[in-house]
Amino acid sequence: MRFERAAGILLHPTSLPGKFGIGDLGPEAYNFVNFLESAGQNIWQVFPLGPTGYGDSPYQCFSAFAGNPLLISPDKLKDDGLLAEADLQNIPQFDPHKIEFGKVINYKYSLLQKAYINFKSNKATEEFDSFCSDNADWLDDYALFMALKDFHGGRAWNSWNKDLIKRKPKILKEWATKLEDDISYRKFIQFTFFRQWSELHNYARSKNIKMIGDMPIFIAYDSADLWQHKDLFSVDEEGKLLTVAGVPPDYFSETGQLWGNPLFNWKAMEKDDFQWWRKRISKLLQLVDIIRIDHFRGFDAYWEIPGDAESAITGRWVKAPGEKFFSTLIKYLGELPIIAEDLGVITQSVRNLRDKFNFPGMKILQFAFGTKMETRFLPHNLVPNSLVMTGSHDNDTTRAYFEKAMHQDNDIYEHTQKYLNYYGNDLTYELIRTAYRSVCDLAVIPMQDILNLGGDARMNFPGTLGGNWTWRFTWDMVPYEVAGRYKYLAGLYERPKPEEEEVKIKEH
Repeated sequence: MRFERAAGILLHPTSLPGKFGIGDLGPEAYNFVNFLESAGQNIWQVFPLGPTGYGDSPYQCFSAFAGNPLLISPDKLKDDGLLAEADLQNIPQFDPHKIEFGKVINYKYSLLQKAYINFKSNKATEEFDSFCSDNADWLDDYALFMALKDFHGGRAWNSWNKDLIKRKPKILKEWATKLEDDISYRKFIQFTFFRQWSELHNYARSKNIKMIGDMPIFIAYDSADLWQHKDLFSVDEEGKLLTVAGVPPDYFSETGQLWGNPLFNWKAMEKDDFQWWRKRISKLLQLVDIIRIDHFRGFDAYWEIPGDAESAITGRWVKAPGEKFFSTLIKYLGELPIIAEDLGVITQSVRNLRDKFNFPGMKILQFAFGTKMETRFLPHNLVPNSLVMTGSHDNDTTRAYFEKAMHQDNDIYEHTQKYLNYYGNDLTYELIRTAYRSVCDLAVIPMQDILNLGGDARMNFPGTLGGNWTWRFTWDMVPYEVAGRYKYLAGLYERPKPEEEEVKIKEH
């Protein structure tokens, strides 16, 4: 589908300022919405909102449906009467610019436990009961999964008792009774997350700001989704991986990339018209206005690797039922507000699938310059039905990218300057301006580039574990003139296009 011409900022809520060690859905999130409005922005793009697991990556979550407990605002819990002022007095000393996940997890879960105890003493509300009932198809198993995981010291579900792995009904019932209070606690956390997010989302809508959410195509192995629906994925009854996801050897890696995620059992999913997917997308569309699908090419064909392989070399391409999949979704859900992440090595078949359903693709301007020099991303090759960005969460900041390019090959750096007809000292801003004035319908810029930050602000180094997803900003890093500068750009380059005034002809 085509989207209205607009501009926005990419910033995950964890990167927001705040005193609790990690950004959350409290006052600073509302301040950021106000900043977006003052800067003439109509889009706030975020990463996946699920509960993160080992490595703290939002792209490896314990559930494709649940929300991240770390995003819950203690301030809003206090406003709801679930925490007292005294509970927020002795806050640990946190780094304001970097998330210390271990320290944050211990502190925030202690607050959530206190809030839950107070919630129970006030008796569960009718709103809570309705939430649990409306979401029972995923919430019951997710809450049990997390309670079991905690009982087993955080170990992956495939290390549990065999009867639990195989989900024997009698055993599940026994454990549900044994862990009843912990299960209720997990449901309370989800109820609280979705309520706080809904309030923030509604506030953004009141400011005419749309949310772009992110949906990883694959699920994590250690997830409630796989434990609950083993028949829909590439594992046997005991959880052994038969095949896994990845990408083949290429210019960047001689052995390819072995991601290790379970693949989909598409034949099984087709039997009920992709019901699991319909529920997943419907749930996400309750949280956001537009969905960016990560690794879109996997709906056309995916790299299938044996489950016991040590590298991606032994994989093979397998065709996916992409056309039937999206046609079925549209039949049930109507027009889908989807952006296709079509970066990397993309075949004509993938482009045909994207274009058949008129999904916007993605354009990364960094890839057009520096050492990569992919001509398809040069500004004169861009197309309207696209999302253009300076870089994504997997890229270095634009400032660091060009500093490295200049160091490696000054001729390439000078080529960039000549192409952009710019010889100033703020090439980041010039690339942002290039995105704004492009024909692409959507232009979204990472907050790190809005602030022209260096490599220390990079969000993620693909292929590495640990030390990622930690960056945060503080308001003293935002120059006073920034909002006005981007409001001017948004107006100058018609993001959004102004409403056409009716021309009245005076009769003589």
